[in-house]
This record gives sequence, structure tokens and C-alpha cells, in this order.
Amino acid sequence: MSLTNAQKKQYRLIGHALNPVVMIAGNGLTESVLTEIDRALEDHELIKVRISVMDRDVRTALIAEISKIMKCEVVQTIGKVALFYRAALEPNPKLSNLLR
Repeated sequence: MSLTNAQKKQYRLIGHALNPVVMIAGNGLTESVLTEIDRALEDHELIKVRISVMDRDVRTALIAEISKIMKCEVVQTIGKVALFYRAALEPNPKLSNLLR
């Protein structure tokens, strides 16, 4: 699942108005954080995640790990915030950030 540049541009535009739904701090990627990211991706398809880790290399590794574990695409990364996309199996028009 690879996004085209046009899709990324459209998702960045939508993602600009979104607030982070999951925040990762000192404990890193715990099971509960991964569960919450999975639920948010299934509900909203396009989500922002704030990673409050000071080291840039660790932050980059966490973003790559989330993408790999959750089987989602990284649309954009700005500082400590990453925008992820994964198509829902059954999109809910009331919850999806793409269908509203």
C-alpha cells in the first residue's frame, strides 16, 4: 500500500486541521498505546500521533516501528508529530477523517 504524491498532498491538507489522538512519552510503545493507535486508525483512517521523545533518532525509529507494526503509511512528519494513514475495512462516515 503506497500512497501517490497527490494522495499524500490531499491527506496532509486534511491532517493540518487534526489534533493528535495518541501521545507517546517516556514509556514508549506499550501494548495499550499500540491498541489505541490501532483503534484510532480503524475509526478515523487518518490520525496524528505526538511522540514526546527528545532524541530525533529514537523518534524516527518509533515512527518506523509504528508504521511497520500497524501496517500503515506515514504521510508526514513535522517535529514531534507524525501523520499516519491506513484504510479502514469498513469506513464509518461519521468517524472517518476522510469521508467527513
